[in-house]
Amino acid sequence: MVTYADLITLLLIFFVVMYSMSKVDANKFREIAESLSIALGGATAAQIELGTHPSGPSLIDSGSPEGNAQEQGSLADRAEELTIEGIKAKLDEFAAENRIQTKLVSTIEERGLVVSIQDTLLFEPGSAEMTAEARTILKKISSVLAASDNLIRIEGQTCNLPIHTSQFPSNWELSVLRATNVLQIMVQDGGIEAGRLSATGYGEYRPIADNQTEEGRIHNRRVDLVVLRSKYKVVEPGQKPLEFYHDQPSAE
Repeated sequence: MVTYADLITLLLIFFVVMYSMSKVDANKFREIAESLSIALGGATAAQIELGTHPSGPSLIDSGSPEGNAQEQGSLADRAEELTIEGIKAKLDEFAAENRIQTKLVSTIEERGLVVSIQDTLLFEPGSAEMTAEARTILKKISSVLAASDNLIRIEGQTCNLPIHTSQFPSNWELSVLRATNVLQIMVQDGGIEAGRLSATGYGEYRPIADNQTEEGRIHNRRVDLVVLRSKYKVVEPGQKPLEFYHDQPSAE
């Protein structure tokens, strides 16, 4: 009887251990997978599939395309968020090391990472010509932004002080030319793929501070580099499959 009881106890322990080994903590697995993926610079965590099982998450694909697609989507979003946070951290470190953290400010918004560069870091007053220092700064920023393949929108901004010269009839022209000049430097010196970039000018009409004070006007005179989240890529021109455009009704 004693031998029999010992045998039954050992069998019970064996099956408990086997059951516990068959279960995987999905959240911990995701965290480990994402960390390893980013650290090794290999595939994104979105490429790692976690199937489901009646007894809990497992490493075996459950065969449900919809469930796997949702899982991959959430992993891709998290991986992109980690990338954005990593880019921001590097830019903040660069700004602090060069004591320009009040002139080079990065923030994470719904549309993505916004890197605001005060105009005095890039241009002379009332000018769109880049300074030598500006090229160095933009080259460094470009090397950090190269860590992702997200689209980047370059937005020129001014304060509301009027400008009227032969080259710049209004703040519109100034903001647009500043944005396109930054774009050219990021392509030529920074090595950013041209297809990822676009430039626009908002003039004085997208202020982030009060234009009634000099301090506010300083904040408004800026160039914003917007690293767009992937979910906004589909609304950009040319980002849909070619079949989409071929299937559209003619304007005639």
